[in-house]
Parts: sequence; C-alpha cells; structure tokens
Amino acid sequence: MLADMTKDHVGRLVGAGFGLVFIEANAGALPAGVAIPLRLIGVATFLGLVLFGRRRPQATESGGGSTGTSFGGRYWLVVLAEVVAVAAGLAVINRVLHTPQATVGWIAVVVGVHFVGLATVWRRPELRTLGGGMAACGVVGLVLAFCGAAAALVALVAGIAPGVLLLGSVWWSGRAAVAPGRTS
Repeated sequence: MLADMTKDHVGRLVGAGFGLVFIEANAGALPAGVAIPLRLIGVATFLGLVLFGRRRPQATESGGGSTGTSFGGRYWLVVLAEVVAVAAGLAVINRVLHTPQATVGWIAVVVGVHFVGLATVWRRPELRTLGGGMAACGVVGLVLAFCGAAAALVALVAGIAPGVLLLGSVWWSGRAAVAPGRTS
C-alpha cells in the first residue's frame, strides 16, 4: 500500500493526520460529554479518509500522474520558517506575555500561513483558502485568549475548528475519486 502512494497521497495523509492532532489535542478542554464524541468522530473521519479516500493520480497537461506536490527545497524552507515561527511565538507567548492559553491560537496562525506558502510552492491556490481559514481561526483564538476567554472556547475556535478545516480539506480534495468512474 505504501509503495503505490503518490506524493499527493502522502500530503493528504499528513494533512488528515494533523487535522486529527488538532482535534485530539484540543478536545480535552471541552466537557467530557462533548470531548469524547468529538474525539471519536475525529478518529473515524481520519480512518475513513485514510482507508476510503485515496485519490487516484489525475493526469496533468504533461500526461503524468502527479498534481504538483513536491517535498523539495522550497517545501522544506516553508517548513523551516513554520518551525522557527512556532518556537519564537511560543517563547514570547509563554515567557514574555505569560498567556499559555494563547499557544493554540498562535500554532493555528502559523500553520495557516504555512499553507499559504505551500499554495505558492505547490502552485495550488486552493490551499490559500485552507490557510486563510486556519489563520483566521488562530487570530480569533489569540484575541479570545488575550481577553481571558474560557479555555474551552479558545480550544474550540483555535484548535478544533482548524482540525475540522484540515480534515474537510482532505475530504474535499479527494471527493471526485471516491466514486469510481467519476471525473473532475
């Protein structure tokens, strides 16, 4: 199974995995009656995407099977910038501003901006929509955290919502391939 995975498959798997991580890491701030079903739905969605959402490579203008996902040097520059931004922001949030509940918002902002960068690197403008949505969730989460909102609300807005956006984006990108014989 892994041997026949394209770079697109790997990218979708990583996106779904991080969507699940956003949900699982932040559901604990919610009441158990909400957190447990949410976590189960997140796992079921992830498994459904992994097991049933594999997209067949689509032919490109050059006749190849790849749609442009490349894990080359430009990709790694985006990831490096993301890691540095997360680390620097978390240091300021925790050591200078003493507002650890804002960390989830900062992470959502940085991951969202990372997708905007990937949209350029991979020539996939649809990733700008995902990145913009995640960054907006993060900004709202930051504002809520700095205004003293409840941890559950910050987790919902800046953690759960970006996780849902990631899982939804992976589903959306593979929707045409789920039904055999459909073309996009």
